[in-house]
This record gives sequence, C-alpha cells and structure tokens, in this order.
Amino acid sequence: MKIIILGAGQVGGSLAEHLASESNDITVVDTDEARLRELRDRLDISVITGEASHPDVLAQAGLEDADMLVAVTSNDEINMIACTVAENLFHTPTKIARVRATSYLTHQQLFESGAIPVDVLISPEQLVSEYIFRLIEQPGALQVLDFADGKVQLVAVKAYHGGPLVGQELRFLREHMPSVDTRVAAIYRRNRAIVPTGTTVIEADDEVFFIAAKADIRAVMSELRRLEVAYKRITIAGGGNIGLRLAKMLEGRFNVRVIEYNKTRCIRLSEKLERAIVIQGSASDKDLLMEESIEDTDVFLALTNDDEANIMS
Repeated sequence: MKIIILGAGQVGGSLAEHLASESNDITVVDTDEARLRELRDRLDISVITGEASHPDVLAQAGLEDADMLVAVTSNDEINMIACTVAENLFHTPTKIARVRATSYLTHQQLFESGAIPVDVLISPEQLVSEYIFRLIEQPGALQVLDFADGKVQLVAVKAYHGGPLVGQELRFLREHMPSVDTRVAAIYRRNRAIVPTGTTVIEADDEVFFIAAKADIRAVMSELRRLEVAYKRITIAGGGNIGLRLAKMLEGRFNVRVIEYNKTRCIRLSEKLERAIVIQGSASDKDLLMEESIEDTDVFLALTNDDEANIMS
C-alpha cells in the first residue's frame, strides 16, 4: 500500500516506523529537513521537504497514485486543507486527519457532510480524555473500552482474594449472577494469555477481561474483588488541552480542582469551566499541595506537558 504521511513529529515518525515494517511504500512530508533525514537514514522510506498542504508538494510526494493520506502535522488547518486538496485534485481513496481543536470536533457536521473531506478523524487529546474518564467512572478497573455507543463495555480488572468467584470455575458466574448477561473474554495470568472456558478457575492476581452492559459492570467486578468506593474528588495537574477537556467532562459529577502554573492559562480555564476550581501554582510544589489538602483527593491526574513535572508531582 502506498501511504503519504504529512508531519514528521512524534506521531508521524511512529506511524512511518510501524507502517514501513509492514512492507508499505511510505513517503513522509515535513518542513524539518533534519528530522526527515534522521527518519530516512533509519527507515526504508522516502521523504519530501515542503509545506504539507501545498498541491505541488503533495504531487511531488506521489499523492496522485497513493492509497492513503495521513495528515498528522501539529496544525489542524494544514491537516484539513491537505485532505481537501487530496480529495479534489488527486481523488485519494482514504484520507485521515489529526484534529486537536475542540471547536472543530464539536461540529461533526463539517466532516459528516463532506464539507471537509476527512474519512477518519483522529484526536489524541480526545481519546486520552475519554479513556481517563472511563477509568474514573469504574474505580478499580485497569482498562475500559466502550462499545455500542457506551452501552456495553469491555473491562479489565485484577482478581483479588476475597472475590466470590476467585478460586472457582467460571461456570459458577451464571449461578452467582443469573440476571446479568456477561462473558469473560480473556484472562492474563503470569504474563500469559488464557482463552477461558467454563472450567477455567479464576486465580488471585489474574487480569480478567469481561464484557457486559455498562449498568452491570460494577456488579461483575464485585465477583472478582472488593469494590472501591466511587470517586468524588479529582485533582488535575495541568490545564492544557487534555486537562481542560477532562475537567469539563468531570465537573458536572465530581469535585474537580485544576492546578495550572501559567496565569494567562488560569484565566482562560476559569472562563471555560463552570464548577471546577482553578488554582495557579506548580503541581510539584509540596506546600501548595498540602495547602489544598491533596491527601483528601481520590484521584490525582498529572497531565502537564512536562514528563518530569508529572513524575515529581
């Protein structure tokens, strides 16, 4: 498959590496010559230096006979314009774009109507925010994936001694919960995946993956471990795109505090949020955290752009 990747940053570089390893014909477009040279020397790919949305640059990259365009530059507008050019000038079959701004994502009709011809929309910040939100909704879960518009969920949970089903065969789950429709899809035990059957015995420390209606998730979890108390107080360190998006999702149901160092950003956060409390300061400031009674928070989320600050806080 011939694939054109726009953007040689972390996302574009990772995509190029994975796709090139699968014997695809990959070309990466970016304005950063040094980054392109590093990718070309390390991977079996072609590179083009230039503006990712310019028709002549896209033509030089070979878009006229490409199977797919993946626009993952750091600029939403460039990504969307590139997809528009690909559709109207080159009739590219599949166009994927990374879009980060909430103002675009909240108007899905732009993409559904074909006004902006993007076949697959990627928003890493939205994916991360929704994933964290689902984990907060289901305390004690290791992973939570939505299906059927969130009506059904696939949940991973660690089994502990004391769970009614721990030490018993899976077939007894139906007896324990006759009114709940659930299936155990997989078990991960001592670094090995197990395909479960009715006679499989659940052991302590197993990671159990089960699927059930969202309303029944807590009941099924209670068969495998003692349920954690529902979270109430959430502290978010970092008021960037992910921090703001997550705070807006949480503030209607939880007591949310956002700690942000930048004063201008704090003002913007206070304007965007309705109920969450915005605190200016460093999330790694021990005195500030103690002053804000960090010991009383149920969940602390370190979401700044600085990995070291996240670890320290």
